[in-house]
Amino acid sequence: MRKPRILIFSQRNHRSIMPFRCPHFEFEDVIAEIDSVELLAPRLDLSNLRYTTAKQIAYHTPLVLNPGMEKTTLNDTYDLFFTICGSPTDLIRVAALGNWRDKCDRAVCLIDELWVREMAAYSNLLRVLDKFDLVMLYYSQTVEPLSKKIGPKCAFLPPGVDAIRFCPYPGQPQRSIDVYSIGRRSQITHRNLLKMAAGEGIFYLHDSIAADQVLDAREHRILFANIAKRSRYFIVNPGLIDRPDIRGDQMEIGNRYFEGAASGTIMLGERSSNAVFEKIFDWPDALIHIPYNCSNIRDIIGAIETDPERQDRIRRRNVKEALMCHDWAYRWETILQTVGLEPITAMHDRKEILGNLAQVAVRDEARETRHALR
Repeated sequence: MRKPRILIFSQRNHRSIMPFRCPHFEFEDVIAEIDSVELLAPRLDLSNLRYTTAKQIAYHTPLVLNPGMEKTTLNDTYDLFFTICGSPTDLIRVAALGNWRDKCDRAVCLIDELWVREMAAYSNLLRVLDKFDLVMLYYSQTVEPLSKKIGPKCAFLPPGVDAIRFCPYPGQPQRSIDVYSIGRRSQITHRNLLKMAAGEGIFYLHDSIAADQVLDAREHRILFANIAKRSRYFIVNPGLIDRPDIRGDQMEIGNRYFEGAASGTIMLGERSSNAVFEKIFDWPDALIHIPYNCSNIRDIIGAIETDPERQDRIRRRNVKEALMCHDWAYRWETILQTVGLEPITAMHDRKEILGNLAQVAVRDEARETRHALR
């Protein structure tokens, strides 16, 4: 048995789990699969008064109180402490951990959502980041402003996906869902898709309730992946596309783009004006651009439907690129390289599986192309 070299502080053991945290846990699970990990997940009831009070105090004073989390004492030492924060509010829990920094040689914090416009409100909480050697951000346009505030230790890390879980190969389930939309949506686009469902009989799968809690995070991701790889078209948009009052002028790339690509859907949505978008999704038709409020989505889908070969190319290329570039293993590899740690053998094993699955898509595509030319 290898002594764990990575200590992951996880938010997974709360009384209620919001859907946006599920990709965080998926990332942690992949890390645990490919590295030597101890998972630390103290219980916390987000509904209790102590948590609410601690959060309000942290917003207005430099004082950070324990929000009612189980007390934890660490006895072992680790090469790296790693935590994913949904927002800077989660840093309250990091501060309540006690002696974690004394036990870890290096420390990395990954922050999912931090808008430049909200940084001033989080000023006190951001002091907790002084304990970290590296702060990675899913929002590329926040890196420079945060670096000016806490020092030059911030870097952009794109979101990712468990590309093996979302991969439709080798089984290739039937794509019986015509259009899949989850989360935020334009009412204009939504109404037009509803008309297509009523008038043309397409299967349009969309949210019909406001979900703020999942029963089981892992089961939720499995179900989501199984639905996505049975979907033909997938609606995607930049983060908080409908809330410029929060995001300002920022256009950031959310998880949906990576999940849609990995499952082999044809992605329809707003092309982010963020410069990193074209570097990450740098292959033809990675995204079919439609405006957020799209009144002619029927015509756009109809045009794609006339070209089955193009549809097949899009789906296969999306899957291949996700497998070769956007699995969580590559994100973990980037973190290790940045802090000067070498990956262990299990990392290479997963990358071999990813490569083999990518070859299945390429091989099938090549075989079908040869058949079409005969």
